Amino acid sequence: MTSMDDSYDLNLAAAALRSNSTDLRLLLKALSQELADTLGDRLRVQRGGGRFKKSDVISSLQINLANNQFEAVMEGSDLRCTIGRFSGGIRIRNEAVDVNVWIVKLLEALQAEAAHSDGARQALENLVIGGTT
Repeated sequence: MTSMDDSYDLNLAAAALRSNSTDLRLLLKALSQELADTLGDRLRVQRGGGRFKKSDVISSLQINLANNQFEAVMEGSDLRCTIGRFSGGIRIRNEAVDVNVWIVKLLEALQAEAAHSDGARQALENLVIGGTT
């Protein structure tokens, strides 16, 4: 497959992404690296470490796409994922979801954005079919 289309199974893509990043911290790192250029300030990355020493380890990601806010926070060895829905700049819903559901919903939002953004399309392709980072 050389390009994304509407028939591409995002559940399969999410499973592949998840299996290629068995360590949840590596998954967050891969997502942040791939989406940084495309999303700019719509991606917020929180790194571990103290006030004077920052770590390369990512402790949380926050991604804003359309009217959704995707948040993934490392809590020990677990990843807590939520999807917030906004309307008129006000959060109207916040739902805790499984990491696999979170990835699928994130890929769906990226796919919608890819319809009108070459950068989002390239990032989505890289994430699901293994492009270069």
